[in-house]
Amino acid sequence: MALSRIWSAFIIIAIAVACIKSVFFPAGNRTIFTTMVTGKPGDTISIRKTAVAETDAKIVAFLDSNKGKPYVENGIQTVKNGDQELHTYRLQTAEGIVDTCQTAVTLCLKLIGFMALFMGFMSIAEKAGGIRFLSRLIGPFFSRIFPEIPKGHPSMGHMVMNFSANLLGLDNAATPFGIKAMESLQELNPDKDRASNSQIMFLCLHASGLTLIPVSIIALRSAAGATNPMDIFVPCMIATFFATIAAMIIVSVKQKINLFQPVILGWVLGISALIALLVVYIKSLDTDAVQVFSGMLSSGIILLIFILIILAGLYKKIDVFSSFIDGAKGGFETAVKIIPYLVGMLVAISLLRTSGTFDAVINGMKTLFAAMGSDTRFVDGLPTALVKPFSGGAARGMMVDTMKNPALGGPDSFPARLSCILQGSSDTTFYVIAVYFGAVSVKNTRYAVGAMLLADLVGIITSILLCYFFFG
Repeated sequence: MALSRIWSAFIIIAIAVACIKSVFFPAGNRTIFTTMVTGKPGDTISIRKTAVAETDAKIVAFLDSNKGKPYVENGIQTVKNGDQELHTYRLQTAEGIVDTCQTAVTLCLKLIGFMALFMGFMSIAEKAGGIRFLSRLIGPFFSRIFPEIPKGHPSMGHMVMNFSANLLGLDNAATPFGIKAMESLQELNPDKDRASNSQIMFLCLHASGLTLIPVSIIALRSAAGATNPMDIFVPCMIATFFATIAAMIIVSVKQKINLFQPVILGWVLGISALIALLVVYIKSLDTDAVQVFSGMLSSGIILLIFILIILAGLYKKIDVFSSFIDGAKGGFETAVKIIPYLVGMLVAISLLRTSGTFDAVINGMKTLFAAMGSDTRFVDGLPTALVKPFSGGAARGMMVDTMKNPALGGPDSFPARLSCILQGSSDTTFYVIAVYFGAVSVKNTRYAVGAMLLADLVGIITSILLCYFFFG
């Protein structure tokens, strides 16, 4: 019911905001309903046309001295339309609901190949006993934070594979592993329409987005011309780790799990030590070396997993190819099954973005913090955090836009660095909810959304504090 209410609220709020803007602020909003339904990224939305004589002299001087280049302020562009008239417009940055529906289907079609590949190998691993081996290996820790899962259950191995892929930044591999984990947990779920405690704990940990090396963010900072593209590495690592620990604490409190058990503390401290050692090693490398190291580590581990699974299958004398085909068929069916859930969630998110609801929230926050007399530099980096729970691609676009915005100071500015840290501190909560619960047809998500968003909030606050500590 919680997800149903949130989804309904998104649509109602978005349409209400659009109605208010079209009635009370008609300039630039005359086509807002068309924009929300059939608009495409890059479409020009006209705001007004004014005479040169009635325009700010600063804008006219800029346009006269920069022939063919628009004057840009807060995403609004002004260009000369002839000698005596100026045209002010903005570019649409989000898809309308028609294109969003097509995007949802396209995402699922692209997912089919990865799902078929990885679930095919998972099928071999299960028949060869590899998943149960992983379950026994991680069992002492998982049995404490997943007390409802029987000892040695395959779901533990599936979750290990998912968390490992996430750590290495392998999003495409993490998704099929995660869906397989959800399917395994669903087998233990007595109420198939209602999320179990174990499913909520798993998804909250997954959505916290713990990643060892934010390679894509480092690469984008390098492309944007940052002086030291790697300067956000340590803050990103710390922020995502705090978000993960927060997720575990929040769900554990709700499920009355004692986190002060020696086994849990030992694992958490051990992982913390490994992360600290990795940070020390990565800090000794230059930017190019980091990208090479990360690529070798992530890709090498995936290939190692593949060959170990094949060798285990041959050792156990199972028909490895037939087992692969059986698993791959399941991957295809699962990818198709999640289409309705993804369409529903992405359409609601599209309406929020195209209606200007996000912009209204961000501008309101700027006004609020400015009125309080506090430092407002961090507000310019918040769009990434506000969009990230809804869309990873949109958040990445926000991050790049913040780094490229000369008015904010470029890629080495405080807002740009904060935007990068926020991008690396969490996952796409609502996308995760739609895909993973949709894969097992769970309709009642209980407190999962609230717990995930609270963990996201911890990640956001931690990111802001770390940015002031490292770059303030």
